[in-house]
Amino acid sequence: MNNQDTTAVLSPISGQAEETTTNSQPALKPMADGVRAAVIDTAKPATERKRSGRISEDKRFKIFCGSANRALSEEICRFVGVPLGESKLQRFADGEVYFQLLENVRGVDVFLVQPTCHPVDEHLMELLIMMDALKRASAGRITVVMPYYGYARQDRKDRPRVAITAKLVADLLSTAGANRALLVDLHAAQIQGFFNIPVDHLFASPVLVSYFRELELPDLTVVSPDAGGVERARFFARKLEVPLAIVDKRRTDMNVTEVMNVIGDVHGRTCLILDDIIDTAGTLVGTVEALIAQGAKKVYACASHPVLSGPAVERIANSRLEELVVTNTIPLREDALQVPKIKVLSIAGLLGRAIESIHMETSVSTLFN
Repeated sequence: MNNQDTTAVLSPISGQAEETTTNSQPALKPMADGVRAAVIDTAKPATERKRSGRISEDKRFKIFCGSANRALSEEICRFVGVPLGESKLQRFADGEVYFQLLENVRGVDVFLVQPTCHPVDEHLMELLIMMDALKRASAGRITVVMPYYGYARQDRKDRPRVAITAKLVADLLSTAGANRALLVDLHAAQIQGFFNIPVDHLFASPVLVSYFRELELPDLTVVSPDAGGVERARFFARKLEVPLAIVDKRRTDMNVTEVMNVIGDVHGRTCLILDDIIDTAGTLVGTVEALIAQGAKKVYACASHPVLSGPAVERIANSRLEELVVTNTIPLREDALQVPKIKVLSIAGLLGRAIESIHMETSVSTLFN
């Protein structure tokens, strides 16, 4: 896993601002008494950048993190101007998680940063245990900051006798002690309704829009890879002042899709595919081939969450895609870092501003109007 930067984003749906985070990996440290520990030593905070005298000197405000994306957490702390909270996270030989706060949090407004990326269940369990520790330590308020919300794609009963796991995760977070949630680019915005606590939903679109606006790609058309992403793509196209196209696809099984046809004129144009998650990259590569078959000159792609599981990196590297632009909500795999056509943008600043706004109890959306 690698350290990455953070950027601010505006919601394509609500017009509100959203943020994402950077990644880092804890050092593995052998321990006595049969304990194998992934220890997060936060005693030495990263270099701070003081932004606001009020918040950087506020002893009732702290940021903690788990092991999923520490680099992002450190970057957020540098942006806000506070040290990363001191804690110890270990794993016993059988895989059980042990978490201890190394400083007082009684009455403190705590922000806990942890995307539930691969391994999803381990990082989710870490998050629940850390929140329980904060609750039992009498934290004044716990805001869970999830740059990537695992299980978001299981948000409805699309087949008989299946679980709605996105709702289950929301319930688990509330039960563990979360008083508020800060999320980035949910797979479906309606997931906010699964929570019985306040939710701030951020979007990475502004960061991505700024990048492609600077590229000044000729004859650009924004493409939604499915009907569910049309609203997101329409917002993107409107900001770039370019046409919109849609790919009609049919999902035949989990992680398996069959691209049917392209709705819109892409002949002789540069296409930009916009998605929220890239998992196995099967949909992405199939969409690239469908667009080129329809006469597209070049194809670019961007997404908020680079899950990149299974053969995704190999598929992207061997595809006719010009460039894939992602954010650092999830740490990139080592092999993905070696692929020149994969570029990472940071959303740490966006998350940092949202955290400041929540703590100061000011409007999140007005920060980006």
